Amino acid sequence: MMLRFLYNTIPGRILLRPLTHPAVSKAAGAFLDTSLSKVLIRPFVKSSGIDTSEYDLTDIRSFNDFFRRSIKPGMRTVDMDENAMIAPCDGLLSIYKVKGDTVFPVKQSAYTLEELLKSKRLAERYEDGYCFVYRLCVNHYHRYIYAAGGKKSYNRFLPGRLHTVRPVALHSVPVFAENSREYALIKTEKLGTLVQMEVGAMLVGRITNHKLRPCDVLRGEEKGFFEYGGSTIIVLAQKDKVVIDDAFIKCIDSGEELPISLGTRIGKSLKSLM
Repeated sequence: MMLRFLYNTIPGRILLRPLTHPAVSKAAGAFLDTSLSKVLIRPFVKSSGIDTSEYDLTDIRSFNDFFRRSIKPGMRTVDMDENAMIAPCDGLLSIYKVKGDTVFPVKQSAYTLEELLKSKRLAERYEDGYCFVYRLCVNHYHRYIYAAGGKKSYNRFLPGRLHTVRPVALHSVPVFAENSREYALIKTEKLGTLVQMEVGAMLVGRITNHKLRPCDVLRGEEKGFFEYGGSTIIVLAQKDKVVIDDAFIKCIDSGEELPISLGTRIGKSLKSLM
């Protein structure tokens, strides 16, 4: 109800403008780092339906400690086949075919890769490829891994205003074009060069990636984590590099979101079929 008010009414949008400023998000994040915020954990777990038995909850000193909690060994299985295209996180998956200037719709908004990447030259490399959108809700595990192993580029950070990624916001705000986001290119042997991008949302003041400079990375290696709020990860694959598995074909360009777990295979290298 509150989100509909903020995004769909004139008074709500007036209130929304200061709320979406990164400074507000940082202030909220600072409080959630304090021991006082621990009182929020129990009601959050109950309202979100989180199964705490999956996670290592030792040394939890704040709400953000809980939110960026680590999962217990063996609770997620990462497909280590170098020909497999895997999910880098838990979330809700949508898949779009990249076509011309209008690349992919998210609910009732549309985005171009040039707007998303702030680079026309880089966007052109992914024409006729695939865009994988993983929407994380607050109940999801908020650590994420590399979708493939290979040579990683410098991280590029694109500052912006932070909007919620909840569907109600997508009717009126180009969420992925305006939110703070960070991405890197990963050059792989089997899957071409992937773009893996993290998108911040309202009350996510920090996207924390472990490695910022060029280096070799491993499939399944932890790339980083989000702090409080719903968030999104986007992976771009080049033309003729990936074949989508049958279980996910219905996601392509339909806007349908399918639940998925970190490490699950969603496709395979076209080279592996030749």
